[in-house]
Amino acid sequence: MPLLNWLTKGTDERPDAIRVDDRAVSWVELRRLAAAVADELRGVDRVAIEATATLETVVGVVGALTAGAAVVPVPPDAGPMERDHILRDSEATALLVPTGAARTAEGAARTVVPIDLTRRSDTVHPEPDPARTALILYTSGTTGAPKGAVISRRAVAACLDGLADAWAWTPDDLLVHGLPLFHVHGLVLGVLGPLRLGSGLHHVGRARPDRYAAANGSMYFGVPTVWSRIAADADAARALRPARLLVSGSAALPAAVFADLATLTGHRVVERYGMTETLITVSTRADGPRRPGTVGLPLPGVLTRLVDDDGDVLPADGAAMGELQVTGPTLFDGYLNRPEADAASRTPDGWFRTGDVATVDPDGWHRIVGRASTDLIKSGGYRIGAGEVEDALLAHPGVREAAVVGTPHPDLGQQVTAYVVGDGVDGAELIDFVARHLSAHKRPREVRLVDALPRNALGKVQKTRLTAD
Repeated sequence: MPLLNWLTKGTDERPDAIRVDDRAVSWVELRRLAAAVADELRGVDRVAIEATATLETVVGVVGALTAGAAVVPVPPDAGPMERDHILRDSEATALLVPTGAARTAEGAARTVVPIDLTRRSDTVHPEPDPARTALILYTSGTTGAPKGAVISRRAVAACLDGLADAWAWTPDDLLVHGLPLFHVHGLVLGVLGPLRLGSGLHHVGRARPDRYAAANGSMYFGVPTVWSRIAADADAARALRPARLLVSGSAALPAAVFADLATLTGHRVVERYGMTETLITVSTRADGPRRPGTVGLPLPGVLTRLVDDDGDVLPADGAAMGELQVTGPTLFDGYLNRPEADAASRTPDGWFRTGDVATVDPDGWHRIVGRASTDLIKSGGYRIGAGEVEDALLAHPGVREAAVVGTPHPDLGQQVTAYVVGDGVDGAELIDFVARHLSAHKRPREVRLVDALPRNALGKVQKTRLTAD
């Protein structure tokens, strides 16, 4: 089956199949626009594109995939150093830019290819081998310069087919979101998903509650920041009642937001788990229960396991916390030009080390505790999940945001330290509040009140920045 199966075969000429902000095209028109880009990319192995939330980005990405090139999305807000690193490290030989954009070819051997929405082509390009690289997605770079994750066309297809099974995703759906188009969530799920599975797409531009409310979709994608803002806008939230599915990902959805959305929209949000290197591997199902704070079951073909610090497999008893490791058809092919990092990311028997700490219930349901490096706190012989303490803090009516980390302690090794954005609260009150709700050893030893928490483009709290000062 072609990677973009529905787009490849679609004959629907209705003008609003794919909408980005205030511009829309039919399936047939998108295919012809993409074919014109593909004509210009014959023989190109890797092509970079500034991945703005525009119709040009959709056409450019689809055109490159049609030509069999590997797409290297560049975040539009990347600073000069990050942008230069991505372009040079990826060795992209072409750069896709909208017609008239003030861009030149950075690098000696890079060709600028215009994305011209006035050009159409009826060229039928052969379907590339499924083993070919579809995307080179750059990680956040929390442990050094961003690394390029090489993702095959086969892995993208396996991920999307697994989600179609889990979410009952069909051509009858209209997907609505406003996510960035340079990550797995917004690009792979949010653009390539509709083009493979046949649902309509309405990218609302900026992910504002009023734009979500006006879109009349059946499926909505969002990150916790988006859902929190929608939950705070009762009218916008109620407008989502006719939808079929609300999906949250890229970070843990606070239990309070889950509850508010359930009350206002009538929907219990579907949560799922994945990484750039693994795509989506675990998800709640559309036809199953929804449990706040959990991400459900492995997708078809995906296997997971928990291991302790010695690499021994832990029981799925809902209590044991260990590193989550995964294997299956959605995994990436490796890090571009980083053999040492690639080797370090795999176990001797071939499983991928996610670096995330999780628990697995006896019925197979997964709960993500957080990153092993920042969210598993080892204090006085106890292993404490930061997320549990954050949820307890967020249950206080005066707390708007909370992030918990482990900081050095001369006796305990690490202490639980909380960064809180709140209204009229003080640290001693919050420490006592948590101690009344959780075991005493899980209470924060210190609460630092801040004006805001540092977040990235997907709304994830950047905990390393909290402790960098």
